[in-house]
Amino acid sequence: MTATDWLTVAQRLQALAQAGLTYSLSTYDTERYEEIQALSLQMMASLTNEPIAKLNTLFANEAGYPTPKVDVRAVVFRGTDEILMMQEKIDDNRWSLPGGWADVGYTPFEVAVKEAWEETGLETQAVRLLALFDKKQHPHPPQPWYVYKAFVLCDIVGGSLQADTPETTGVRWVHRTELPHLDLSTDRVTLSQLEQMLDFAQNPDLPAFCD
Repeated sequence: MTATDWLTVAQRLQALAQAGLTYSLSTYDTERYEEIQALSLQMMASLTNEPIAKLNTLFANEAGYPTPKVDVRAVVFRGTDEILMMQEKIDDNRWSLPGGWADVGYTPFEVAVKEAWEETGLETQAVRLLALFDKKQHPHPPQPWYVYKAFVLCDIVGGSLQADTPETTGVRWVHRTELPHLDLSTDRVTLSQLEQMLDFAQNPDLPAFCD
């Protein structure tokens, strides 16, 4: 088994422990689930290089039946060979698509529009879902959470590009030929995903992709 496989095992153990702690009526079972949870966090710490104390804090706030976290990305094209990208301050100015964690109270389309506005200065209208990726199926670096990634096509309806925002240090149109040479924020987007998105720019009638 690879490190990614073992991380999936650790995530699954954590989810089972959380569900058990939510629904267990037995003190003895609760103790067992707490031990499974502790072991899963030790595995995650080893596999992701995150401090065990940080993981304990993160998962202490999780309650109820565990479900994947959702990351939403706005996909904006110019023509058939260019895609809008921005540089993430939080990731040493590496390149990504506008986006972030889904916010409670917002639809996926609303999240995409909000993130595009906050990180690029452009007003957009969400058009369609292009892809729903399971993060573990793609070459992202390991992280504790199990994540689904929604890529939403957006059309520009106003605004202007803002090079510097609270979250970004740059924003520009990137041609398809440039993508292999960019320093990507691979926790957020991969080269293969970007190339797959640009396939939609060249062929808008492609069906939405789902892992």
